[in-house]
Amino acid sequence: MSDKDIVFKHIEGSTAGIIELESLLTAIPAIAPESGGDGEMKKAEALLAWLAKKGISRIERHDAPDARVGAGKRPNIVATIEGESDRGRVWLMSHLDVVPEGDRSMWKSDPFTVIREGDSIVGRGVEDNQQGMVSSIFAALAFVENRIKPKRTIKLLFVADEEVGSKYGIQHVLTVPGLFRKDDLIVIPDGGSADGAEIEVAEKNILWLKVVTKGKQTHASMPDQGANAFLAACDLALRVHALESEVFTARDKLFEPDRSTINPTKKEANVPNVNTIPGDDVFCFDMRILPQYPLDGVMAELGKKMREVEAKYGVRISHEILQRNESKATKSDAPIVAELSKAIRSVYGVQAKAIGIGGGTVGAYLRNAGYDCVVWSRLDETAHQPNESAKLQNIIGDAKVFAALIQGD
Repeated sequence: MSDKDIVFKHIEGSTAGIIELESLLTAIPAIAPESGGDGEMKKAEALLAWLAKKGISRIERHDAPDARVGAGKRPNIVATIEGESDRGRVWLMSHLDVVPEGDRSMWKSDPFTVIREGDSIVGRGVEDNQQGMVSSIFAALAFVENRIKPKRTIKLLFVADEEVGSKYGIQHVLTVPGLFRKDDLIVIPDGGSADGAEIEVAEKNILWLKVVTKGKQTHASMPDQGANAFLAACDLALRVHALESEVFTARDKLFEPDRSTINPTKKEANVPNVNTIPGDDVFCFDMRILPQYPLDGVMAELGKKMREVEAKYGVRISHEILQRNESKATKSDAPIVAELSKAIRSVYGVQAKAIGIGGGTVGAYLRNAGYDCVVWSRLDETAHQPNESAKLQNIIGDAKVFAALIQGD
């Protein structure tokens, strides 16, 4: 029997171990302090103890100080399984933190106790991001437990703080000198499609903006004596939304939708009664801009529209940037795309394609630091929902894809 056959058979027989590890991880809520939690340390320690029992003990720690949590730091862990070659190392990166369970009445069971339903398991975090974490671990274990030296060195990276900005996670990890190399093959199994055919290589630039309009409050029967902040804000929302079709007009088939999107979203309350012209108004924009448009240029266009509206309505407009992120793209013909596509085809029998997404991922930080990476897994996208679930066959299949990538098969 070939090494590949041994590894695949081992992974296929790992259902009990997969459920065991998913259950262990789910039972320890790893929630950021911004969401009322105490971070990821207890979950990380349980994971490290579990890995040590299985023979994965070459561990590096790159914890980030954070006085807001009981441990005083947030865990970032690298586990290494040495390969025959240290060139083209395979990094499999997942995150330890989860989002809160939300309204428990919408769950059919305890969110932090894994239950099995046929081929699926249910619980907070079982997909986001424990599916990727567990599939990467069992890919590595198939080599370790069979004493097979992988052709490529395996690097399992478990990071903190993905759900709330990554300051204490991958952003901190990227400050470690010499950790990553330009020829590394980096996969982030934290997004994908039900058939496993989508490899995410690019993200739209993200800009979230809070817009504050100051006018003059007056009685609605005498509108000319005031300056209607709400009316001015409505005009601004329409003018800025129109930039989609007037200025940022490019199309890119890598993305769906294939254009830049600029939308007014959250609206805060202004006056409590109908017969008052509001003197204050606050609303937000969510902008997803094609990578070819730098956000400095977007902000310049926004500034023009704000000044036009100020002049027309006699109001003052200010803004606050809530989130701003620009990301370079991984080229569609980069080695990681070609190698992962080959592995996907060998396991799932589908022809993978490179895509771009409108949402942001930790991949942006790696790409901006000069490292090619992709986001991929086969999943049903139940993340953040009540009754979050993951299919066991997806965990097993993805582990086999990672094993094939590690072997170059």
